[in-house]
Amino acid sequence: MAKQGIASVVRPLRLSHGALMCRNLEKSRRFYEEFLGLEVVRHTRVSMMLRRETGTYIVCVRVGDAVPEQHIVNHWGLDVASREEVDRARAEAQRLQTKYEIRQIKRAIVRHRAYGFYLHDLDNNWWEIQHEPRTIDQFFDRGDVV
Repeated sequence: MAKQGIASVVRPLRLSHGALMCRNLEKSRRFYEEFLGLEVVRHTRVSMMLRRETGTYIVCVRVGDAVPEQHIVNHWGLDVASREEVDRARAEAQRLQTKYEIRQIKRAIVRHRAYGFYLHDLDNNWWEIQHEPRTIDQFFDRGDVV
């Protein structure tokens, strides 16, 4: 819902989905399910949907070798339960890097008060695995700070 007193052109019910691209649906699905722990369903010949316990989902579309390079700022985030879970996930990423064709794993650091790391997947997508002690509602309840 738009801020009180500000009308929007679109009247959305929710932020429903985003999209990313992959080279190979089978390889990418294995990474999403086995490594990232996402639920995956194939809904067309060239795409599948990913989610994790919400109504928001990601559509993954196969484009073959036309997958573009992505900047790290353009990433998808997964929250985990603790800093220790971040470290465990990063250690597993390093151990399984070859198996899942992970291109790059950044070091874990505190960034915007959350502790996490980025990894660059087989399809040039970036993922941030983080422990964020604050809820998303805390950000929005506080309002603009700059």
